[in-house]
Amino acid sequence: MKEDSLIFDNGFARLYQADARSLPIPDNSVDCVVTSPPYWGLRDYGLGKWEGGNEDCQHTVSMPIKWNDPKRGTNYTRPEVAHRGGDSSACFLCGAKRTDDGIGLEPTPEAYCANMVEVFREVWRVLKPTGTVWMNLGDSYSGGGGAHKPEHANPGLSKSAERNGVPASERVVMSGLKPKDLVGIPWRVAFALQSDGWYLRSDIIWSKPNPMPESVTDRPTKAHEYIFLLTKSPKYYYDADAIREHTGNEISWDEWSESTGRHAPSGNLVEGVNAGFGSKQESFTHPNGRNKRTVWEIATQPYPEAHFATFPEDLVEPCILAGCPQNGTVLDPFAGSGTTLAVAQKFGRKSVGVDLSRDYLRLASNRLRCIPFPMLI
Repeated sequence: MKEDSLIFDNGFARLYQADARSLPIPDNSVDCVVTSPPYWGLRDYGLGKWEGGNEDCQHTVSMPIKWNDPKRGTNYTRPEVAHRGGDSSACFLCGAKRTDDGIGLEPTPEAYCANMVEVFREVWRVLKPTGTVWMNLGDSYSGGGGAHKPEHANPGLSKSAERNGVPASERVVMSGLKPKDLVGIPWRVAFALQSDGWYLRSDIIWSKPNPMPESVTDRPTKAHEYIFLLTKSPKYYYDADAIREHTGNEISWDEWSESTGRHAPSGNLVEGVNAGFGSKQESFTHPNGRNKRTVWEIATQPYPEAHFATFPEDLVEPCILAGCPQNGTVLDPFAGSGTTLAVAQKFGRKSVGVDLSRDYLRLASNRLRCIPFPMLI
């Protein structure tokens, strides 16, 4: 363990500056992982550097050209996808090479999936056998530059992206994908992890009532992302009662037994049971609410200290309440602004956050200092 990578510890939460592919925490020490990895091709987190070439050069990986635009005039310059020698990591002007340890800027979906498999092998090492992983991922379009970039736009910067960081650099259309193709990144990653040994237990739709506007006119506006529930083994910790949904049909066991003439079933599970009064079919649910469904309608949530839309706290809450026992430990290997850790601390769970960016870790540490002492539930 690299203790020198520890930059914050308040007794409940710890923050490390480290690569998610080399977590500075012990084996089998985490009960639950809640994370939103960098989306593929969407953001450059400023972790890259240029090597070689001319140090005074204003490096660019694509050739600038002039084009006619009625609003900007004929002198408007746009980045054309024409890379030096076909190398999208080389400066078109001086030949300097760009290297980046961050995840999300891989040239192909396959390379991104391979890096994600590597990350989650490390997550496997630190997760307890009974642990759960809740992974949020969004999708993107081939040639569109990001999950919310119109497909017909020039491949390049995605100014309307919702995730952390700054816009990503250009990428070309990959072999096997046509321009305007939906890439299917979330499911590619999920299946890659499943093939690597993870149990893929559930796909959850994060439905956004306030999605990012899109200018497309030939498909519906994207208003959802995925959360995948993954486990190391077929039996694991999961508290269904902690996240039950109230519908207004809940009745007590005594009321249920009296109205049906039957005893409450073993295990106190009555969800979906039909009372069966002749032609009148009445359905009642568990007195604490019905089992959580797989569509979660949760609005995106800005964080005042950040210039980007962050992982909503309401999205993290059910993951932690269902997936982490009291006094357990929650991990986010892509901590960002620290939302997962803030929610974990709020509900009395310990937490560990890891991120390569010191700027984001500084933001997270400032945020965690503002969280009041956890309310134990």
